[in-house]
Amino acid sequence: MENLRKILLAESEMPRHWYNIVADMPNKPLPPLHPATRQPIGPEALAAVFPMELIKQEVSAERYIEIPDEVRDLYFTYRPSPVFRASNLEKALGTKSKIYYKYEGGNYSGSHKANTAIAQAYYNKKEGVRRITTETGAGQWGSAMSFACNHFGLELLVFMVKVSYDQKPGRKLLMNTYNAKVVPSPSTMTVAGRKILETFPDSPGSLGIAISEAMEIAAEDPYTKYSLGSVLNHVILHQTIIGQEALLQMEKAGDYPDVVIGCFGGGSNFSGIAFPFLRENLVNDKKTRLLTIEPSSCPKLTKGKFMYDFGDSAGMTPLLPMFTLGHNFIPEKIHAGGLRYHGAGVLVSQLLKDGLIEARAKMQRECFEGGVLFARTEGILPAPESTYAIAGALDEARKADLEGVSKTILFNLSGHGHFDISAYEKYFENNLPDHEMTKAEVEAAIASIELPG
Repeated sequence: MENLRKILLAESEMPRHWYNIVADMPNKPLPPLHPATRQPIGPEALAAVFPMELIKQEVSAERYIEIPDEVRDLYFTYRPSPVFRASNLEKALGTKSKIYYKYEGGNYSGSHKANTAIAQAYYNKKEGVRRITTETGAGQWGSAMSFACNHFGLELLVFMVKVSYDQKPGRKLLMNTYNAKVVPSPSTMTVAGRKILETFPDSPGSLGIAISEAMEIAAEDPYTKYSLGSVLNHVILHQTIIGQEALLQMEKAGDYPDVVIGCFGGGSNFSGIAFPFLRENLVNDKKTRLLTIEPSSCPKLTKGKFMYDFGDSAGMTPLLPMFTLGHNFIPEKIHAGGLRYHGAGVLVSQLLKDGLIEARAKMQRECFEGGVLFARTEGILPAPESTYAIAGALDEARKADLEGVSKTILFNLSGHGHFDISAYEKYFENNLPDHEMTKAEVEAAIASIELPG
């Protein structure tokens, strides 16, 4: 049986290394800064909240980093994930273009988040950590980390953004099933949470607040570390397994994408599928467009400012160079909870600044409309976050038809929406409002934050 397993591993499309885009970036990302001194910080400044191996990956410029066997073995329970051609969706659109999607919802968490959860739990366990704290928006990340921690024998405390905690009780119960403790954020457990509740007793919460709470708990205990599900370099590194597989799968299909699309919250699923294709652009002179779609109610890439800002609301993280709406920004209660984050990852921000990737913003009703069409034609109910990628793919196909050309479109279907059925209910009841943040509101949000120095 073990020999058969090895044969299957050897023949699979699953890579043995993660890909680090930093090695091939024409302009390297700016360094993180100490919040008080405004001077660049070294790896030691992160040691209080992250295990050293993840810190090494965070600051690495090495092109490929080997995936440990224990991580790869657990990946193998659901990887490689499939690439499908959306033939029925193409027929429904009447498009000449070819639409493919990489489906990341077929694992225990129902989303791409498992790819980094497994790696992060493994490295924490190897370094003697006993408990991990983390945050979760819509619950996909919390679900992924819950199983991974339980598998490696770690306790997990999850601060779940309150609006999603109320909207998605199924996600909380799944995390409980995997032996995690889940707390709605803002909470009374932390100084950061209590401070928010004193000022805004009915706060819906935000990922920035939940990050502050999780980091506060981790910093108090030497046997507890903090884990983040997006934004950071090492998280994006782990997700590149998606795009590496997709490169091989598209080659087997005898095709190559003109455009690669992912939705955008902090950057992990878009980067995961896009960065290996971006390497082909940078190194092998390919011309694939790399497009990410964000909510109009949380438009950090399309309307935000590139500046140094905190990754959390309480200002506990280092200052990071990012496109941001300001770390105190509280987004609207849209159902794509995983996209309700004020800032963008450092790598994505630099690449957007350099014009190597593109960003577009969309309203949630249009995205849900695309999600329903996808479900009715392809049979998979997409997560609200993934509907943004679908809407982007539909736009590209329709635009190509108007131009009289045929394009090959690949998007990342980052997760299923089985725990989000109440959001679809609101859509069908015509009770899913649209919201667009104006440029003036963005400027006011950024102007309201106070940065040290």
